[in-house]
Amino acid sequence: MTFFRTSILFLAFLTFACTTNHEKYTFEYAEPEDHGFSQSGLDSLSAFLEEKGSSSMILMVDEKIIFEWGNTEQVHTIHSIRKSMLNSIFGIAVHDGLIDTNATISELGIDDIHGLTDGEKSARVADLLKSRSGVYHSAAAVSEGMLRGKPERNSKEPGSHYYYNNWDFNVLGYILEEKTGESIFELYNEQIAKPLGMHHFDGRYESFDADTIQNESDFELPLTSGFYQYERSKSKYPAYHFRMSAKDMALYGQLYLNKGKWNGSQIISKSWIEESTKPHSIYNERFGLAYGMLWSVLAPTENRSGGSFYHTGTGVHMLGVYPSSNMVLVHRVDTEKEYTFTGNDLLTMIDLVFEAKL
Repeated sequence: MTFFRTSILFLAFLTFACTTNHEKYTFEYAEPEDHGFSQSGLDSLSAFLEEKGSSSMILMVDEKIIFEWGNTEQVHTIHSIRKSMLNSIFGIAVHDGLIDTNATISELGIDDIHGLTDGEKSARVADLLKSRSGVYHSAAAVSEGMLRGKPERNSKEPGSHYYYNNWDFNVLGYILEEKTGESIFELYNEQIAKPLGMHHFDGRYESFDADTIQNESDFELPLTSGFYQYERSKSKYPAYHFRMSAKDMALYGQLYLNKGKWNGSQIISKSWIEESTKPHSIYNERFGLAYGMLWSVLAPTENRSGGSFYHTGTGVHMLGVYPSSNMVLVHRVDTEKEYTFTGNDLLTMIDLVFEAKL
């Protein structure tokens, strides 16, 4: 019996070690001036971040950190940037032939608690990726701002109209898990976090149903790398939330700046990244703001050539990829606590970054 129990414990330890241990990426640092940035300009940025209540920020240029502020190893929720995290593992599944982006949600057996019409069920996976499904069913983790712009059910044909739609994003997560047989967080850990050498993401996750929370002030978010947020009175499909550090997010941005290649291996297909970061839906022509596939995109304007892409979270977090500057930008705010940083502050932060360029 003692030998049997010892063997079981050894196997459990071996399994834990194999799933959690991997070589962590070694970040390189460089002087800002050597990569086209003014130290005095970055000092102004530091003062602004301190004043406004950021938690951390990283600028990586030419694969080296030229600016690091705050606790870049602190792990907290990334909010809507979760969609860009899904992009990679979804793209891998498409490349592997597990998902057909031309398949309709009817063909995939997708329905929801309030029922979908035949017209809604004609939406393709490609429409969901572009947030153009035309399905305006209630969904988990929808903000008041999203509700204000939400069209009426069956008012738009699938593929015809862009609306930033959490129903689309949540269902994409479900489709991925159904086709792969694994959780989003386990897939991300194996296919992205480990190959990149992420420092803090380990694939562990929990779940909760927001409908059962009696007192929000007493509720504590799970402290795992991921968690599912159900709201079963609204939809059967949960939101999948990521909790990450600024350093791990910077590595992810660098993977996309590298067109999906890492240490000589093509982790994500180059064509998938290029298609994902095209401006499929321009929603602000004046400023060239657009949505691609699970990424926001800066479309070409009179003043810029385009090519940059990003995603924000609750208006204050940001992961930005700027190919023309060979730069990755990560900005974080500890939104798991009370915070004062605003959406306007985020815009000012971006201005300060580019004003610091020599």
